[in-house]
Amino acid sequence: MTPPVLGPILPPVRKSVVVPWRPEAAFRRFTTEIGAWWPLATHSLGGERAVTCRFGEGVGDEIAEEQRDGTRCVWGRILVWEPPARVRFTWHPGEPEEHAQEVEVRFAPEGEGTRLELIHSGWERRGAKAKSVRRAYNLGWVYVLQHFEARRGFTVRALDLLHPLLSRLARRSRPSERGERAASEG
Repeated sequence: MTPPVLGPILPPVRKSVVVPWRPEAAFRRFTTEIGAWWPLATHSLGGERAVTCRFGEGVGDEIAEEQRDGTRCVWGRILVWEPPARVRFTWHPGEPEEHAQEVEVRFAPEGEGTRLELIHSGWERRGAKAKSVRRAYNLGWVYVLQHFEARRGFTVRALDLLHPLLSRLARRSRPSERGERAASEG
């Protein structure tokens, strides 16, 4: 295996939310029920082609996105599986495994609900892109956790409104397949 690409050592991204579910239910919702709440339209590799994502149920299992055409994109692999207290996994959607960071999610009783604490570390493995990737995930986890909570706060509403525009801009900036074929054949 190739050694990790080293970039600046950066502090982990830490996010915390309190949900009204017992730890067992919060753990299950975050892991095995991920396909029901994960915002695939904005946080997937396939975008509109993504149909679901799945979270394995034990150490070594994959976390993966599934697309309409049957394509599977591995996002990470489970390193620690301790229901209902914590799960830790590698995280590298769309990137080589040697760039994988680690995400640990802890579930602790709080009042009549559960505090979920997410810690995303290992940014140095992203090399020169470490700072910008960390900055994007710092906001991205807020959006994702609001979906987990089934709460449509300001961040979720704003990004949902911007998503169609950003998707159109991204499509315009990519050469079409037909154009690429014509250029290579011509």
